[in-house]
Amino acid sequence: MSFIVINRVFVNSGYEAEFERRFQQRASQVDKQPGFKAMRVLRPQGNQAPYLVETEWDDQDAFRAWVGSDDFKQAHANPMPAEAFSEGGGLEQFEIVEGTQA
Repeated sequence: MSFIVINRVFVNSGYEAEFERRFQQRASQVDKQPGFKAMRVLRPQGNQAPYLVETEWDDQDAFRAWVGSDDFKQAHANPMPAEAFSEGGGLEQFEIVEGTQA
């Protein structure tokens, strides 16, 4: 099946639009990676909930190759300031055991 990576990102108030804009501008860098299937940036709907950045890959090796690629370095070369983010969150990795799709 697939390999899912979820990055939980706590974005401080006032930085949400910039955070979303940056993903909209650089999404194409991940799109061309071998083994990449999908990416979703999920906006929180509750107080103090993190953004979720979900990527789907053929397998863990494809994800690791992306993290080691020049495209990954370019996509992360100009980070937002540290004050844009709160503590917490982090990267989580999963294998899909079962799923359905319409």
